Order: sequence, then C-alpha cells, then structure tokens
Amino acid sequence: MPPSLRDVAALPQLGLRPLTEVRGDAPVRWVAVSELEDPTPFLEGGELLLTTGMRLTGEGAAPYVARLVARGVAGLGFAVGVIHETVPPELVAASAEQGLTLLEVPRPTPFIAVGKAVSRMLAAEWYEDVTRSAQAQRELTRAALRGPGPLITRLARELGGWALLLDASGEVRHAEPARARRHAPGLAAELARLRRPRVPHPAAPGAPLAPGGPGEAVPGGPVGVALSGAEGQVVVQSIGFGGRPRGFLAVGTDDPLPPAAHTIVGAAVALLTLRSESPRTERPLRAALAALLLGLGTGPACTGARLGTEARGADAGGTGAGGMALPEPPVRVLACAGGAAVLDALDLDPAGEHCLALPLRDLCVVIVPDRLAGRVTAVAQASGAVGASDPAGLDALDRALVQAERALAAARRLRDGPDSPHGVLRHADLPGQGLLGLLDPDLAQGFAQALLAPLRAEDPALAGSLRAYLAANGQGEAAARALGVHRHTLRTRMRKAAELLGRDLDDPAVRAELWIALAVTDNPEDPIGHAGGSRIGPPEIA
Repeated sequence: MPPSLRDVAALPQLGLRPLTEVRGDAPVRWVAVSELEDPTPFLEGGELLLTTGMRLTGEGAAPYVARLVARGVAGLGFAVGVIHETVPPELVAASAEQGLTLLEVPRPTPFIAVGKAVSRMLAAEWYEDVTRSAQAQRELTRAALRGPGPLITRLARELGGWALLLDASGEVRHAEPARARRHAPGLAAELARLRRPRVPHPAAPGAPLAPGGPGEAVPGGPVGVALSGAEGQVVVQSIGFGGRPRGFLAVGTDDPLPPAAHTIVGAAVALLTLRSESPRTERPLRAALAALLLGLGTGPACTGARLGTEARGADAGGTGAGGMALPEPPVRVLACAGGAAVLDALDLDPAGEHCLALPLRDLCVVIVPDRLAGRVTAVAQASGAVGASDPAGLDALDRALVQAERALAAARRLRDGPDSPHGVLRHADLPGQGLLGLLDPDLAQGFAQALLAPLRAEDPALAGSLRAYLAANGQGEAAARALGVHRHTLRTRMRKAAELLGRDLDDPAVRAELWIALAVTDNPEDPIGHAGGSRIGPPEIA
C-alpha cells in the first residue's frame, strides 16, 4: 500500500502544517509540482500536488480546488514565503468546504525534499511487499509439500480471507475455513467461462506469426476472473497447462487484493499447477505396475516394474516399483470409458494417490482400494460410463479385469436406460451373476472347456452360433438375424452342435449347462448374457 497522506504530513523533517482536516485514508501515490491554473490534464489521481500559487487568485481558488477534487488528488501542499507570505484565506476556505487536505509547506522545505521523502516511503512499502511476498511464497511451498489442503489453509491465512480448491468439475476439494464451501455454487458461471477450450492458433501462409506461434494453444477464454459483490472481492484462477483446466483456485477478501496479494495468489496457482502436472511424470511407471498386476505386462516398462516389485517384496499393501505404494486390498478394477480424461481427473483427486491407472485401448483401467471405489467411480463417471468388478485380491486381478470390461460393455448399452441412469454398472449386478458367483472359477472353467471342446475342435464358429441360439431362447429366426445368416444355415449348425455335444438342445437342463459354460469361458466373442467381454491385448502405456 502507498503511504497515507497522514503519514506524509507527520514527517518531522518536512515541517508540513495541516490547514484543513487530513484524510488519513488517502494514499499518496506520487508527488507532483505544478503552477498551472489547471494541472489536472497532467495528473492521474492520488498525487500530493505542490504549488507556490504563482497564478492563483482569490477568485480562482474555489474553481481550482474543485478541479483538484474532481481529479482525485490526495492533497495540496502550498509553499509560503515565495509568492505568498501566507496561504490565501480563499484557498483555505475552499479546501475546507470541498474536503481537500491543504498543507502549508514552510519556506525552508524545498519541494524536492517532499518528493524524496515520499519516494523513500514508496520504496519502503514496495520492499515490504516484496519481502512479504517472498516469505509467503516460502510458507506456501512448505505447505505444498504436505499436500494441497495445507497449502489452501496457508493461503487463506496469508490473505486474511477464504480460499477454495475446486476440481475440474467444480466440486470443492479443499476449503479454508470450512464454511467457505458456501461460495462454490455462486462461482459456477465463472468456472464455465474458464473452461472454454484453448484452441491452436493457425497462421495464414505468409502472415506474420502471432504471439505464441502457429499451432500453439492460445486462450479461448480467460485464465482468471475477478469479481466484486456484497460479500467482498473474489478472484478465481484456473490451474494447469494445456487446453483444459485441471482445477480452479478461488480466494475471497473483504477488500480488493493489493499487488503483493496477487503475487501470493499467483505463487499458489503455480504450486498447484506443478502438483497437478507432476503425477503425469509417474504415469508410465504406475501404468506399468498396473499392467503387471493385471497380468498384461510384456514391455520394458513392465519388466522394470516387475524387478522393482520383486526387489521390494510387493506384498499386499506394500510398495511396488520405485517404492510406489500398491493399492490396499481388497481392490476393485474399474473399466472406464472416459480414457485419458479419467487419468487427469485422478491426478487432481486425493483418492488418485491410492490407485493405479492404465490406458488400455480406448479405455482407462483403474485398480482402486474397495474402500475408495465409490469416490473414484464418481470421479471417473464424469468422463464416461464405468464398469466395476467384484472385490478381489491383488493376485486375482486378471479375472477382475474381465468382470470390469463385461460390466462396462453393459453399462454403455444401458447408459441412457432406466436401469443405469448414471452409466455405472457393477459386475455383481449383471444378469446371472448371482448363480455364477457361487461357482469355483477354476472348476467352472474346467467344466466349460471340456463341454465346449468338441465344438471348438470341429469349427470355432459353432460356439458363436450356439451362443446366439441360446440368447434368443431357441428362436432360430431371431438368432439367424443376430448372426446375419440364413435360418437354414443356423438350423444346420445347431444340428451339428447337438451331434458333436451328444445333447438335446431343446432340453432346458442342457441349455442351462451350455449357458453357464459360455458365460464362464473367456471367448473372443461376447459372453452369453453380457454385452462385451475381455478383449485383452498388450497394454498401451501413455
């Protein structure tokens, strides 16, 4: 803050004598000297104007003061003993009447002395602001090492107001004080503005390059907004690099933020941005470890993860590659349609630190502790449908992945339906899982493989045709349409399947056995009773 007029007037070395009431809240931003009858075109407001009254007359005093007041000068210093032995009474009266602070400048005090004194005060204020900002940034950095929550707490304390950290969807992640959460709904419109994508700026052939260069992201919307209302001043800043904010920081104070406070807020945004981006550097290692646990690891990254895990004895709840903590069992596997957006969302959510995520084709597969499955599912659901496996140990995640993919396929199909309005489906909620869940997986697989072996040995297409026939409840016309073949072709295949199996396909018990066999077998085609299934290939680690 600039020095106040009261502080300047009180400097003993200047000997200034107030002739009207001194407005203590008036900041002095500079000292100007002018003998013009109307100096206001050359002023900005906030100056302490010094004059000897060379052109001032009694009749012109009131208009002169009116112009200064309208311009917003901090005060008027009138030198005596040069042109006027005393301050003209008309000037004193006009200043008192119009609320302008009038100071008498004694003959021994040169104007340059007043200017130097104010300059030193401004420099001291500036140095104090810089020192305070530097100290605040150090404190914020220390707090950031403990997490975003302590950083938000420290920021609110430094500003003497409140602070909110919101994720990309606008949900409050941290609030200081806790009652500051009530401000979040009122920020929805501003967050929408800040979410406007930043698009590449193409340069026309032969045209000069715009700032940022061709193809680089330029703002499609603001990166920060300042609001003023009945509850004070609010500043909202976006967090993260690239075209989409990874979160938002909102702060509020009773009074407008001074420059030093804006610097402190900027430091907090930088620390939060670095924190939001740093998980990306761990993504390849975390993805490799997830692939290893899921039984998908084949590349060099997974080999490194395997060596790190073996060297540290990655027991349940222990550490894996690079000392990275493994998810605490029991865990669930989530198959998320949101892809890379889910990775970004997990980086911003504290629960993401307890998960392992793997980009797999167009999906994102997340291994999450069962106790956090609800929260992480809600985070992932914002970007697309989610399929969740049953709880499992770390040694059974390959089967859990199959369950999650089956659930996701069904969730995609039912996303807009009344049975799954939120696009989330658990494997346990799939049709038929009540019975299948009672079967021993290894015994069930052995039974299914043995039962279906004659079909696969003769013609793998027979199993797919049988699946369609059973799914259509033995209705050959409907099954043929689903397969895209003629009904006579399907009838021939079913006769062949019955002959190879030695079973009557019209027998309900036989159909039930075949239904279960197809449901528990890991086929390239859709398992019976479920949309989708596991189509496992090499992991795509980004």
